[in-house]
Amino acid sequence: MPSQTRKLITVLVALPLAITFILWAFAWPVARTAPHDLPLGVAGPAEATAPVVAGLDARGGAFEVHTYPDAEAATAAIGNRDVYGALVLGPRGAELLTASAASPSVAQLLEQVAAQGLPEGTELTVTDVVPTPAGDPRGAVFGVSVLPMAMAGIALGALVTLLRLRGRYAIAALIGTAALVGVAGALIGHSWLGAMAGNWWTVAASLGLMALAGGATVAGLAALLGPRGIGAGAVLLMMLGNPWSGATSAPEMLPSPVGTLGQLLPTGSGATLLRDVAFFDGAGAAYPLAVLMTWTVAGLAAVAVVHHRRRRGGPVAEAPPVSPAPAMAR
Repeated sequence: MPSQTRKLITVLVALPLAITFILWAFAWPVARTAPHDLPLGVAGPAEATAPVVAGLDARGGAFEVHTYPDAEAATAAIGNRDVYGALVLGPRGAELLTASAASPSVAQLLEQVAAQGLPEGTELTVTDVVPTPAGDPRGAVFGVSVLPMAMAGIALGALVTLLRLRGRYAIAALIGTAALVGVAGALIGHSWLGAMAGNWWTVAASLGLMALAGGATVAGLAALLGPRGIGAGAVLLMMLGNPWSGATSAPEMLPSPVGTLGQLLPTGSGATLLRDVAFFDGAGAAYPLAVLMTWTVAGLAAVAVVHHRRRRGGPVAEAPPVSPAPAMAR
């Protein structure tokens, strides 16, 4: 088959397939956004909470209900990232405790669920116990901050690969650049825009680790697979990681198994870690931190091991130059 024909067929087949994959990865989670085992607390006397719990359980697995004796215990559970909110029932009515910092869209959803699930005439009070910062009341800045970190990871890993940095030089470039990216992100998101709270250095470290995990993943895959590894890393961080991160809503608002898989990727775990340290004093940060460290260590190890094997193998033998054939006598 002529070369031009093969290239034409490649374009006609590969590009539509790639666009279809991207549309599926981005559009499907949005189209199926709804609570899936979303942790929700109910507090109060058993005789008052039983009908509410039964009503929530009847919603077909939408909520994972946790019961608490009183509002204090429910508030502590929200702060510990055990639940996204809690409905507190008492003799004087009902109070909905929300945490818009955990997810503004979930907080709004819980208000609708509480209003629909309570007996008619019940007075409902809404209290935001962990609100979003004044600089980002709708959580929009936080949601979009995940995309630049994913792009930073891809660019970092690709640049280290294309510049042919090897061994300790590659590792130093990855760690040093990621640290600077984290500082820049904290200066913009925390200091300037006021979209993030919590300890400044902890926020910077979380952003830096997110960039490092992405960069190490791309560089490690490129070390193992060659230039194709950059594309594979981009798929993990951007095409799947970004829409499956749950950063703009919550992992439990994504269809199964996207919510779970997204938290196993650097982008999703990075978004969760950043939310935990920025708004909840690090509560719930152990799992996303472990995921990010796993990707980071695996990527850096791949870069180091491949470089070590190349050095042990020695330089590739070059074929001796071919002498030009002598000219034929005329």
